Amino acid sequence: MAAGVKSILDIGATLERLDTLSVAVVGYGVDRFPGFYRRETEFALDWSSNDAEEIAGAAHTHFQLNHSSLVVANPIPREHELPEDLHDQALAEGLRRVAERGVTGKAVTPVLLSAFAELTEGRSVEANTALVVNNCRVAGDIAVAYRAQQWQFNG
Repeated sequence: MAAGVKSILDIGATLERLDTLSVAVVGYGVDRFPGFYRRETEFALDWSSNDAEEIAGAAHTHFQLNHSSLVVANPIPREHELPEDLHDQALAEGLRRVAERGVTGKAVTPVLLSAFAELTEGRSVEANTALVVNNCRVAGDIAVAYRAQQWQFNG
């Protein structure tokens, strides 16, 4: 379950790497890969579904044929999405702070999150909470459907 990738990552390269590793990616209610604080990016997905049971069935088949993972790309709820201009301004300022301070590696994320929280006046913190809750809800729906289907497949 993913609400996208960090805003600083190369999404195209990330999706290409997942493909190289035979990790399937399905959009949950979106045809484009989500961008964490943004519901969609410019990267189209090959498959999407609004149905937890359909995704559970596809996961079952995928795991039978392939010993890799399945990423369910579940976007942030629409009402918690950051406006594009606000997101882009906060990202630019956060990256400026990272460069100014010479921050690298894992230390980049806290600096960016702090900048986002400050520059969005807390909206990014609310967005983070909303996407975690939404990911848990969707993951639970898919898990219940997956388990129910396991009973069917195993008699």
